[in-house]
Amino acid sequence: MELKIFFDKVNEEIYENINDETSFFHHISINGTTFPDWQKSSIVIIGLEEERGNLSNKGAAFAADIIRKSLYRLKNNVGKSKIVDLGNLRIGASLEDTLLRIKEVCEILVENGKFVILLGGTNDLAYGQYLAYEKFEKMVSIVSIDAIIDLFSESDSINSQNFLQHILTHEPNYLFHITHLASQSFLNANSVQETIEKLCFENVRLGQIRENFAEVEPLMRMADIFTFDVGAIKKSDAPGNIVKNVFGLSAEEACQLAWYAGLNDKLSSASIFEYNPEIDVESQTSFVIATMVWYLIEGFNHRKGALNFDDKHFIRYMVSIGKDSEEIIVFYKSRLSEKWWMEVPYPIDKKSKFEKVSLIPCDYSDYETALKGELPDRWILMHGKLL
Repeated sequence: MELKIFFDKVNEEIYENINDETSFFHHISINGTTFPDWQKSSIVIIGLEEERGNLSNKGAAFAADIIRKSLYRLKNNVGKSKIVDLGNLRIGASLEDTLLRIKEVCEILVENGKFVILLGGTNDLAYGQYLAYEKFEKMVSIVSIDAIIDLFSESDSINSQNFLQHILTHEPNYLFHITHLASQSFLNANSVQETIEKLCFENVRLGQIRENFAEVEPLMRMADIFTFDVGAIKKSDAPGNIVKNVFGLSAEEACQLAWYAGLNDKLSSASIFEYNPEIDVESQTSFVIATMVWYLIEGFNHRKGALNFDDKHFIRYMVSIGKDSEEIIVFYKSRLSEKWWMEVPYPIDKKSKFEKVSLIPCDYSDYETALKGELPDRWILMHGKLL
């Protein structure tokens, strides 16, 4: 399929005065005078101008171009990766048409091994991002970072407040896991948090992240899809969001999470939504988002690319649980990155469905817990999902 028909060119005013040869702009290919050769790329950037899923956030449609103004002027970190910016995806006659367009484009790019970065628009567009994985016949996991868990709203139609509900109820079901990060309890109803727990998904609150930030990294390694609501960042660092979150993530923490996401060898698409340039003081938020994208790419450039768990790349450890128990947990430690995974058994009758997700990321503390004869919490959670 010719992707060119779906995109508008990048506005020339965004980059016409960038003369610094060390800038990010001068080391990527953009949809300008010609459409870039995306098939030779590693990373594809796409702007989204759709805002009909959040009527309270008028202005989000202009986000992608404002982010580009900041991103293009950062210093080059492309490395060996070839990056293309396809421009802004043309919106459909309806929100549903736009979602299907996102699905179709992302499906082609992911199928061809590209890492897709979506910028601009509102949270509901993550549903189109998720739909792109339907044809691949594998279970997928999502990391969603947001102060608010967008699970329910008064409307049945998809919008930025209920897109997770539409993902959960989509048929056919190919969703394995959702990890929600940086939620704040006083912004979420108890019923929403209880629903996440009942479904054996993970909700890691902002305070829990700050207790031990490094423990977030294994959670990021679960994801095929990464989506970030700018409202997760505190107002003083990112004023360009209607949530006005006083107690959110710092800009530095947001960039660290983006770095973790980029490092994940599984991750094939990432999105940053809900930025509104019309309320952004001195383009501060656009600079934060641009820096997050920079760290996403920096993480991607440091991927190790070894997930076959053979003896050449991994050290295998077997730990017995309890003195009289025959339960054994198998751990794997990467020889390259020193990161850990553990094996979670699944029922024989479900093997064909869950075979590819029985090895889950963990860290050294999970191995230490097993050595004490105790089942790690993440093992218990994932085992419950596989039953």
